[in-house]
Amino acid sequence: MRRLTLLLFVLSLTTFGYAKKYPKRELRAGWIATVANIDWPSRSGLPVAQQQQELIQLLDNMQEAGLNAVVMQIRPATDAFYESSIEPWSQWLNGKQGKAPEPYYDPLQFAIEEAHKRCMEFHAWFNPYRAVFSYNRNMTTPNHITKQHPEWFVKYGKHMYFNPALKETRDYVSHVVADVVRRYEVDAVHFDDYFYPYRVPGVEFPDEENYRNDSRGFNDKEAWRRDNVDLIIQQLRDSIKSVKAYVQFGISPFGVWRNQDKDPRGSATKAGQTNYDDLYADILKWVQEGWIDYVAPQIYWHIGFNIADYKTLAEWWERNCYGKNLYIGHGLYRLDSESKNPEWHTSDQVMEQINLNRKLKNIHGSIFYSAKHIKKNQLGVKDLLRDKAYAMPALPPENKSLPLTGVEAPVNFQIVNNNGSINFKWSHNGRSEVSKPRCFVVYRVRGSVERSIKNPKNIIAITSGHNLTFEVVEKWFKSKKKYCVTAVNKLNKESAPSAIVKVKF
Repeated sequence: MRRLTLLLFVLSLTTFGYAKKYPKRELRAGWIATVANIDWPSRSGLPVAQQQQELIQLLDNMQEAGLNAVVMQIRPATDAFYESSIEPWSQWLNGKQGKAPEPYYDPLQFAIEEAHKRCMEFHAWFNPYRAVFSYNRNMTTPNHITKQHPEWFVKYGKHMYFNPALKETRDYVSHVVADVVRRYEVDAVHFDDYFYPYRVPGVEFPDEENYRNDSRGFNDKEAWRRDNVDLIIQQLRDSIKSVKAYVQFGISPFGVWRNQDKDPRGSATKAGQTNYDDLYADILKWVQEGWIDYVAPQIYWHIGFNIADYKTLAEWWERNCYGKNLYIGHGLYRLDSESKNPEWHTSDQVMEQINLNRKLKNIHGSIFYSAKHIKKNQLGVKDLLRDKAYAMPALPPENKSLPLTGVEAPVNFQIVNNNGSINFKWSHNGRSEVSKPRCFVVYRVRGSVERSIKNPKNIIAITSGHNLTFEVVEKWFKSKKKYCVTAVNKLNKESAPSAIVKVKF
C-alpha cells in the first residue's frame, strides 16, 4: 500500500493553469553512469547495504523530479553489473573485476525492481565495443574475453576495443545482450555514442589489415567501416526481438549526424567530429530501415551555440526521425555558475530546451546526463524539473515496436473512507506477458470520462500497486467527486477506464 498525503493530492489539482503546457505522454529519463563510478556507486567496493541505499536515493530523487524512466549502464567495459556466466563482475562495483557482491545480490535485478516499483521504465545501457578501460592500469580476470580471444581486439588511445570488422565480435556482443534480455525484465536495450571511437589526433584506427583481407567488395574503407557498424545494429535488433519482441532497442548518438558542408542532408553545424564521418554510425539509415525503436541524440550544447546550436539540431533531428520516437539528451553536467558560457550559469537553459522540444511535434521527451546532477540539485535543476517542467505527471510514449496489444481495464474499483483515510482499491485480470499491467493511473473525472483521462491535470497518482491511500482532511471533502482507474502495460498501452466511482465524504 502506498500512502500519499493530501497535500500532494491538492497540488496535482491546483496546477490547472499549467495544464495546457504539459503532454500526457513524454519520456522523462535520466542516465545512471557506472563507468569510473560517475553516478553509482559513489566508489567501488562500497558495502552492499550502502550500494543499495545510494541507488534508492538516486531513484527517489529522479522520481521526485518527475522522471518516469531510468537508463542505467550495466556493461561499461565488457564487464557486468549483474550475474553473468559470460562476463566478469565489474571492477566499479566491488573494487576488483570478477568479485561478486558480498553478501550476494544482483544489482541489475535490484535496480529493475526498484525502478518498476516507482513506475519507471528501465533501459539497460550497454557499451558495444569498449573492452578495457585504460588498459595500462586495469587488471582483467584470467577468463576475460580479451585474454580468451586476444585476436578480436585492438588498442586505440588508452582503451582496448572489440574490432568492429570481425563477425566473431558481432556474435559475441549480440549473445551478451540477448542473455540479459532473456533473463531480466528490462524495458529497453540502450546504446550510447561509442561505436568506432572518437578520433585520436594523428592516430589511425588499426584495421587496415582487416580491410585488405576482407573488404566485402567495398572500395572505400570508411563505407566499409559504416557497414561493419550497420551489421551489428541489425544483428542486435534481431537478437533482442527474437527473445522478447516488446523490448525496445534505442540508440543515443552524438548530437551531430553530419555537417551540411559535407552533405546537404546534414545540419547547419560545424562539429569537429560527427557520427557519419568519424564514428561510422549512420543513424539516419538505422531509423529509416527500422533497425532501432528510438533515437536520443546527445545535444549537450546551449541554444545559440555557434558551432552546434541546440535549436538548429533539435529541429534537424525532428525532421529526420522517420517516425521513430525521438528523445533529446540534455547535458546537465554543463550547469556551472563559473562556466565560460553564461547560458549555463542557471538551470533556465534546461527549461528553455524542454519548452523548445514541446513545440516540435516529433520530439517525445528528454534524457538527462546524468543522475547525480539531479540528486545534488545542481543550480536548482531538480527544483526546476519538479516544480516547473514536470509539474504534471506523464506516461512514457507508447512502444511502437509491436502492434499495440490491448490491456484490460481494472475491475472491482471501490473507494472507502476508513477512519480518517481514503482507500482506493481495484483488481485486474491480465495474465499474459504483454497484457499484464506495469502500472495503474488513478484519475479525477471532471465532465466526460473520455476528456478527463486525456488531460494530465486529472491524474491523481501513477502507481504499481492495486491500492492507494490518502489521508483525509474533512474540510476538503465537501462535494461529490468521481474517479476512475486505468491499467498501462509493458508497451505503455493504456486500457479503457474502469467503472466510475462517485463518492461523497
